[in-house]
Amino acid sequence: MRRLPIRSLTGLAAIGLLALTGCGTDTGGASVNPAAAGSADRTVRAQKVIQLTKVHPETGMTLLEGPTFDADGNLLVVDVTAPAGEPKVLRVDVRKKTSHQLHTDDRGTYTSAQFSPYDGRVYLTDFSHGEIVSLAPDGSDPRTFFSGEVDGAPMNPDDLAFDRDGNLYISDSRGMSEGEAKGRVIRIDREGKNATVLADELAAPNGISFDTEYRGLWVSELTQNRVSYLLLDGKGEVASQHTAIRVNGGIAQTDSIAVDADGNLYQALHGRPAMAVYDRHGERLATIEVPARAAEGLESATNVAITPGGTKAYMTVSGPAGGYLYTFDALAKGVRQSNGG
Repeated sequence: MRRLPIRSLTGLAAIGLLALTGCGTDTGGASVNPAAAGSADRTVRAQKVIQLTKVHPETGMTLLEGPTFDADGNLLVVDVTAPAGEPKVLRVDVRKKTSHQLHTDDRGTYTSAQFSPYDGRVYLTDFSHGEIVSLAPDGSDPRTFFSGEVDGAPMNPDDLAFDRDGNLYISDSRGMSEGEAKGRVIRIDREGKNATVLADELAAPNGISFDTEYRGLWVSELTQNRVSYLLLDGKGEVASQHTAIRVNGGIAQTDSIAVDADGNLYQALHGRPAMAVYDRHGERLATIEVPARAAEGLESATNVAITPGGTKAYMTVSGPAGGYLYTFDALAKGVRQSNGG
């Protein structure tokens, strides 16, 4: 998910809200084949689908995140900075280009959404309150799944990923507002009872996604513009950890991560309405961007969901111009790792 500059975070914290601080050319209707194109890094222009939100006067911004498809093919999107009473989770019919409120409340600052393979509920990370909240697929029956400290420190949960059994893996951006490398990756069992720190001393961890084999986790560290790889030992613990990709983002920083069926990484960028695509070996394959003529007032692309079993991708983009969905053809088909988080 995307983050805002530290000064913006400080201002939002004061009002109880935190937003996380996002060759040839193809059109959004054409898929990218780097080998056939003869270029290792192509630019793909995404196309606008719908504007979902405007800047909220109460918070001074709007910030879309966490796109995830439900069982009916609708796209759920969270608005991180929505004030009390405004839609905090929206359900979007991408075919009809319509949306409606799925959930709101008077306190949550939700930064990601994903459906559990264990119980089928949608899980939300509440950055401000250090909680994980779950909803029924229709938005009813809100429950606090997890809250409280982990190893003596509260969480600032950003993105999440599920393993095959429904256990949660959370990027905890603790220390971000202070500019300190206190971030963690936390595992919470599917019952919400046991929380374990898998990695610490990370620089504002943001995106988190399993690789295609569920052997390890890709984790983006926003303030270092790098993607780390955490190899798991098969028992839920980390066997090794290393820097896998250093993102040359210029003024932009690493936000959320999605992974397609071929193992390609879609790295969202805070500070530019674009995503960088890498293969599993760290080679940059493509840059997905909002066309220049439409980019004014759009500051970040926070996340993406690729249609399960298809290649149609939907990217959340936000800025002073509002919150939008943009679409493009992904390099490979969508799987669980490219559907929310």
